[in-house]
Amino acid sequence: MKKIYLYCLILILVGFYSNIKAQQAPLRIFSFVLGSWEMQTPKGKIVEQWSVGADKTLSGKSYRVNMKGDSVLTEVLQIRTIGKDIFYCSTVANQNNGKEICFKLISTKDQIYIFENKEHDFPQRIVYQNKGKSEMLAWIEGELNGKSRKSEFGYKRQ
Repeated sequence: MKKIYLYCLILILVGFYSNIKAQQAPLRIFSFVLGSWEMQTPKGKIVEQWSVGADKTLSGKSYRVNMKGDSVLTEVLQIRTIGKDIFYCSTVANQNNGKEICFKLISTKDQIYIFENKEHDFPQRIVYQNKGKSEMLAWIEGELNGKSRKSEFGYKRQ
């Protein structure tokens, strides 16, 4: 009888440990995004800022900053674990009726991280590439009205 209790305790601890590891996975894999990033545009710049939330999820915000320095929040972001998978979740201002849209992590090869949601109108994929301490490339891609589209965002660390 004591062995059964011991096995049950071990199973509970293994499950608890696995859950902790799953929650830490986004932080471990995507720590390169932490901080503030900017991309210059002809109309000003785009800024992405990432931090670690209390629950170890990564939380981000994206802003457009015009030439006068006025900023507008365009997107609220999270990279988090849902079940056993990692998702990139985005709430875009004035889109999707204010609802969050999530993209599942499908690839982590060669410092390129691909998130996909085939059901979304556009984009269907959001991709981040770790290019070292001071550069990061992100892009969105997919089909829109039957045509392939891709928009790139070359960020430099602020």
